[in-house]
Order: sequence, then structure tokens, then C-alpha cells
Amino acid sequence: MRTGVIARKLGMTRLFMEDGRQVPVTVLSMDNVQVVAQRTNERDGYTAVQLGAGAAKAKNVTKPMRGHFTVAKVEPKKKVVEFRVSEDNLVDVGEEIIASHFFEGQFVDVVGTSIGKGFAGAMKRHNFGGLRASHGVSISHRSHGSTGQCQDPGRVFKGKKMAGHMGAARVTTQNLRIVKTDVERGLLMVRGAVPGAKGGWVIIRDAIKQDQADSLLFPAGLRSAAAAAAKAAEEAAAAAAAEEEAAREAAAAAEQAAVDAAAAEEAAEDSKPKEGGE
Repeated sequence: MRTGVIARKLGMTRLFMEDGRQVPVTVLSMDNVQVVAQRTNERDGYTAVQLGAGAAKAKNVTKPMRGHFTVAKVEPKKKVVEFRVSEDNLVDVGEEIIASHFFEGQFVDVVGTSIGKGFAGAMKRHNFGGLRASHGVSISHRSHGSTGQCQDPGRVFKGKKMAGHMGAARVTTQNLRIVKTDVERGLLMVRGAVPGAKGGWVIIRDAIKQDQADSLLFPAGLRSAAAAAAKAAEEAAAAAAAEEEAAREAAAAAEQAAVDAAAAEEAAEDSKPKEGGE
């Protein structure tokens, strides 16, 4: 089990696919997601990584949290979340997780705080059908009907579906698909109902109901690993170019040597005395 990430919901857009389809997506931004702390079995009794995202002003951070970030040698963060991980997927403190942590086509579970609707009636809150909007029902078309009983038990059971506060609750949406990732800008394009309002924080994890471990990056998609891979690719490209240039120079030298040998042989033929000559 590897770590999830923290992202901010920016809004919706659409992507034009190669086959001509238009896919509606929600854009999620990973804003400098760094590892702030580790939890280990020896010290804490469980293994986890604590991630922080977004930049916060030092004056807006409590003194204990300022010390916490100072120990980790990272800038103060707006959002801090802890993710349980296996021991072999612990990430070093200070490492940055980038959008390559997820791959295109992957299924993820997204957790967020739903949009608050305030005090809502039973029809809106629980999708009730309401009473008859015809003769015999007076000014109670959208009411939820009876709620209690007679003398026994003579009370309303806990959990009864009634009017009340709606929204502003923790919501998890499972099996959303990553349509596209933009590593340079730290963006994830997700198809599906991402909970929360624009500007809200969401938590993204690998989908627990999908088997996709073969294509995942372990322990995480790290910027340091991406930089090392890019440097290795540049070095390999430079070495290949140098080998190609050396081969080209060797071929040119061989061709020139062949030309010189042919010219020398021709000159030697011309210098020989001709038969029957004076």
C-alpha cells in the first residue's frame, strides 16, 4: 500500500481525444506536495507518511506547526494529511510527490468535503416524493409526513430521515478515472464526480477495488527520481550522439583513406614504364 496525495479542485473543463470524443474532466492541482514527517512502527506503532500541500504564510501558522515544518526543513503548508503506507513504501522527509504518481487510465478514490446546502427539506435532502399536490392536501405538498408513533413507543427513532442540515460532510467517490496528467504544471484531469467546491482540498488514493499494482510507481512518483531519470536520459542521449559522431568520423576517415589509397595506386601505375616505350 502506497501513499495518496493532496490536491486542490480547480474546476471543470473538457479534453478532445484522438478519436474525436469530448471527455468532461475535473482539474486537480498538486501544489508542491511534500513529505513533512514519517510514522514508524518502532516509534509510533504504525507506518505512515505525513504530506503537506500549498504554501502558507508563517504568521498564519501556529507556533508548534512552525517548529514541525522547521524540523522537516520544508516551507509551511496550508494542508497537512497523514496516509497509512506499508514499510517498504515509506518516503523520505522533504521529498516532493508529483503528478506522475498516477498514470493515465488509472482508477482512484477521491475524498473531499461536499458543498454545504444549509437546512434542507426532506424532499431535497432524502429525495422523498412528497405528498399529493391535489385536493385534500393543504400547504403540505413537500412535507415528509408522519415521523413518530402513538403512545408506544411514542418517540422518533434516531436516524429517521427528516429535514435538517445537508452537505458540508466528508464524501468518498470511488473508481474515478485519471484521463490525463500534466507533470510540468502538476495537474490531474479526472473523469467523474469529484466532491467539493472549487478551491477545496481533496485527497486522492489508489482505488481499493481495482487491481493495478503492475503499473504503479513505488514507493511514489518523486521529483528527485524524475530528475535522475531525465539526467540519465540526457547522458544516454549525449553518449549515443558522441558514439554516432565518432562512427561518422571513423567512416569519413576510412573513406578518405580509401580515396588516398586509390590515388596512390593510380599514381604508381602511371609511374611504371610502359612496354615498348623508349
